[in-house]
Amino acid sequence: MSVRLDFLRHGETEQGGGLRGSLDDLLTDVGWQQLNAAVQAQSGWQGIVSSPLRRCALFAEQLAAQRHLPLAYHQDLRELHFGDWEGKHPSELMQSQADELGRFWADPYAYTPPGAEPLQAFAARIDSALQQLHARYAGQRLLVVSHAGVMRLLLARARGLAPAALLKVTVGYAELVSLQFDPQDGLRELIA
Repeated sequence: MSVRLDFLRHGETEQGGGLRGSLDDLLTDVGWQQLNAAVQAQSGWQGIVSSPLRRCALFAEQLAAQRHLPLAYHQDLRELHFGDWEGKHPSELMQSQADELGRFWADPYAYTPPGAEPLQAFAARIDSALQQLHARYAGQRLLVVSHAGVMRLLLARARGLAPAALLKVTVGYAELVSLQFDPQDGLRELIA
């Protein structure tokens, strides 16, 4: 039996774009509006699971209260930790570390930024989260409020992309994507 996971990326944050990683930014008013618009016409969830970071968790708390849904936090759904690059915008890194940034964009599995979480470890963490979500919620449909990196990884896999193509997957603010997961059948993107 599979679990349906509707992944929702957080909205715009106060600190703007760039490599936010494990920084605990708050949403802007626009970010709140983006998220509310994304879920307004959606229903059918039996629960909400969220990254513990505030840019995800605060919206998840509000929505869970409004819709009377159970809410759980999952540490493994946090964004990739970017180490020394945390909080920096790629345009800033192009000034001082263009070669390293180019290597990361070309193949994030082959190059880890200084002090960052290796992508292999990040992928293992996300795989663990998927297994745990399946074990606990098989047969259910959940809203999962998370991050672009988490969603990119899962979408790349569901689409059968090579690992090096991970960063070619784009995920906008408040983007909602549906995935189905079963340990036997793997991960599948559901197109509405």
